[in-house]
Amino acid sequence: MVSPASTLREIPRRIVTGPALPASSSCTSLRESTVVFVSACSVIARSALCVPVVSALTAFLLLAAPAQAQPQKLIALGDSLTQGYGLAEGDGFVPQLEAWLRQKGYDVQLVNAGVSGDTSQGGLSRLEWTLSEGADAMIVTLGGNDLLRGLDPALTRRNLDAILSGAAAKDVPVLLVAMEAPGNYGPQYREEFDRLYPELAEKHGVLLGESFLKPLVRGETNLSVMRDFMQGDGIHPNREGVTKIVEAMGPKVAELLDQARMRRETK
Repeated sequence: MVSPASTLREIPRRIVTGPALPASSSCTSLRESTVVFVSACSVIARSALCVPVVSALTAFLLLAAPAQAQPQKLIALGDSLTQGYGLAEGDGFVPQLEAWLRQKGYDVQLVNAGVSGDTSQGGLSRLEWTLSEGADAMIVTLGGNDLLRGLDPALTRRNLDAILSGAAAKDVPVLLVAMEAPGNYGPQYREEFDRLYPELAEKHGVLLGESFLKPLVRGETNLSVMRDFMQGDGIHPNREGVTKIVEAMGPKVAELLDQARMRRETK
């Protein structure tokens, strides 16, 4: 039978983490071996006791730490002007606007919900699933294709009215971007179409943005300068045109995000 004295001659201190024992404890008697054994057990016990304490402290700190803030989710609902028709990736309205907002300090994720050729009716038909995964705010830029098709302004009004009502039901604040009718449809058509945007914005208490393409001719007496900021089709802005639009609309979008943040904080 092997005696305790022979098995406990050397106890290295690497066994446990905690108050260190001597690098090696030479035991010359059973009594000394017992003292060393008890000392080692005491160290191990203290170290084992620390484990649940440390674990509990770690859990407390994790719970007490503030949650990582999520970027604001901003949906851009629109047609080809929103989608970025004819432009390289990164040059369209959505990526340029997101970059502008981030430069201003906004932690935001833009969702491109622009569909080329979409009318206000098309935007309404996909509103529910567009908002199905949640959103902090939404930009609505629709009506351009209604104009190109000469649709009754009353129809555009009904569709946009329903879109704004649907957003309100989801508690999603909106920036409604206006469109301006050309004069070739006659003064009555133009007056009916142009006024529907400010009237709907007032009715629903949403922010109103100026006509999408207006920044391209602001301050210019010669409207032909607009060609410098348009693609060859004369309908869609080029990269430089989008930049001017974003710079003009950006502050209004920032106001929308501030409004959305305040709503989220009060929930």
